[in-house]
Amino acid sequence: MPNYIPPRDEQGKQLPPTSDIPTGATLTPSTPNISAATPVDDKLPDNFQPFEHLQKVYIPQHNALVKQYFSDHPPDWKPNIATARSSLRVACTMLDSDNQSIMNLRHHLLFDLLGYGKKNLAIFYGSKSDVLLPVSGHPQLYLYFSQDSQAVPANGKQLDHEKSCRLTRYACKSGQALPAITKANLIELAREVKAQFVEGKKGLVYTSGKIAVSYTDPPNGFPRGGRWLVNSKSEAITLYQKLCNVIDRPFDINKINVVTPEKDSTTQASSQTDIILGKQYKQAAYRPVANLRFRYAYVSFGGSASPIFLIDTTFRNTALIT
Repeated sequence: MPNYIPPRDEQGKQLPPTSDIPTGATLTPSTPNISAATPVDDKLPDNFQPFEHLQKVYIPQHNALVKQYFSDHPPDWKPNIATARSSLRVACTMLDSDNQSIMNLRHHLLFDLLGYGKKNLAIFYGSKSDVLLPVSGHPQLYLYFSQDSQAVPANGKQLDHEKSCRLTRYACKSGQALPAITKANLIELAREVKAQFVEGKKGLVYTSGKIAVSYTDPPNGFPRGGRWLVNSKSEAITLYQKLCNVIDRPFDINKINVVTPEKDSTTQASSQTDIILGKQYKQAAYRPVANLRFRYAYVSFGGSASPIFLIDTTFRNTALIT
């Protein structure tokens, strides 16, 4: 029999419903029969079992998060290990029969290894964005790509790349010459990102390499021609075309600039080392060739406003669309 435990905040206010223990399916919370004539009993029962009570409260809350993380599964999903992702969900889902050690392992798998614990944490973006004219005051769209974890060499560093452009059709805030961007505009933008950079519910993959390709078109959102490291010029052209399609701006191949350094790419698995202050360090790879996958897109407004995630294929951030 599933547990129907409605979560409540510190003031006793009922929060959204939680889930069924085995499947993570959302339940309709029960409404306690409490009135002024029958106040809440503020004593623990004589047969109170702390661990059993903790399980009844904790497990549905945990499984509700599991269901959200695996939201790509259909609503009628049943526990199975037929696919790698279903197997992960089964491993993360807590059961009433679990002991403390198994509960800890399931929690560790979801929050630490799969990264759900990073959800809604502050994001470090690397450096401050330039806001010089003619792009100051416009929202900024970011696309983030990273290497699949299983493709990272032993003792290697996971490669990633972030590309951005300005949404020059809109202002960040009201009262400007251009219309302020709205939630409807962001949802439309999110759908365009999904159409251009998501294929079969997975992020588009491109090959990074030593060739640096930039695109400079300030009026249309590319003020400084930030480089995109690729393995071929044609792939960079395709990526910039897709980005222009997302923001509904024309693409001009004459504004592409390609820099091909004489130095070749080096592998992440290089055995060459450097000696610094008498200590040996492994040499960093120079623009290694690697496949990078689209993970998520968000819009930044500058100042104190929090960024808005448009789409997130990792399910670690709350996005406008899935």
